[in-house]
Amino acid sequence: MSLDLTALETTTRLLFTVELKPLQGDRFQPTGFPSLGAATYETSKGTKLLVESAQSMANRMESTCWDPVTNAPIAALTGISHVTVTRHGSFLTDSMLEAHRLNSPYLLENKKDPSFKEALVASLGGLASGPINRKLLSETLLKYDVGSLLHGVFLAKPELAGGRLRVARALSGFIEATGARVAASGGVKNDHVNPSGDTKSGFGNVPFARDEFTAESIQLHVNFDLAQVRGYGLGKDSERLLILLGLHRLRKLLDGDLRLRTACDLEPVSRDRIIALRPGGFELPALNALEDALKGAIKTCGAAMIHTTVQFDDKLESAKERKAAADDDDGEVSEED
Repeated sequence: MSLDLTALETTTRLLFTVELKPLQGDRFQPTGFPSLGAATYETSKGTKLLVESAQSMANRMESTCWDPVTNAPIAALTGISHVTVTRHGSFLTDSMLEAHRLNSPYLLENKKDPSFKEALVASLGGLASGPINRKLLSETLLKYDVGSLLHGVFLAKPELAGGRLRVARALSGFIEATGARVAASGGVKNDHVNPSGDTKSGFGNVPFARDEFTAESIQLHVNFDLAQVRGYGLGKDSERLLILLGLHRLRKLLDGDLRLRTACDLEPVSRDRIIALRPGGFELPALNALEDALKGAIKTCGAAMIHTTVQFDDKLESAKERKAAADDDDGEVSEED
């Protein structure tokens, strides 16, 4: 039986707010930022706390679709487009795992095997000047990495339309807490052999402070821009595929593991019925229904998508090593007259 998505045909945004709670106890550890720590901010509803950023949630939703045992998309998504990178004949990474998807340096900074970059340039070469042909860009992303149409991509290379090719996230989310309060604690790294040893070298007892948080409520906010999906101009079949993929990522995330970090293990207050804020009354389908529908949608769009494999055998250098090599090159003296 085909999954009915007619309720989404006239809406521009699909919005969900899902209530979460700590799996055990009341405390949780939010995301933190260098020189800032936890991100708290004042709103009309009181103090709020960013628990997980939009950038991190994009990667987490995409990772629900990856099988780390087989190093491939999960079985239900067999046939979707993505790019696998191997090194010396073994798996290295994949566009589904890369933070910037097709803008991965293992694809676009590959000196020994530039074939993928050359293929992109050939496909998008007509966009070097003038307005961006969004339909051509969308077709190319669908062909090589369908996830880029959901989670966004920025092809920041001058050879690719002068670095102007970018697609915003169509599917985004973040987690924030309302009524957040600090739960201060601490601990000690014990050295039972030499408690008063040199701590700079790793010896000795080392006390530390720790800030966790409690909150009146924790909410996952999800925004699926259906107007953007339709704006790709890929046709009804591809639109349906993208919508099903987005719904599947959200359902897989909620039904699976929301352990964001060691001290931040969350779960939905209720998984039984996840109802959208917009359009009102739309219920997030069950995982088995979504996976059944996806099989047909992937098959229908199969001719427009490919799985590409690229070899990356360049030397992996640290930034310091690369700079030193560049300095050596600059210091060479030519023997020519």
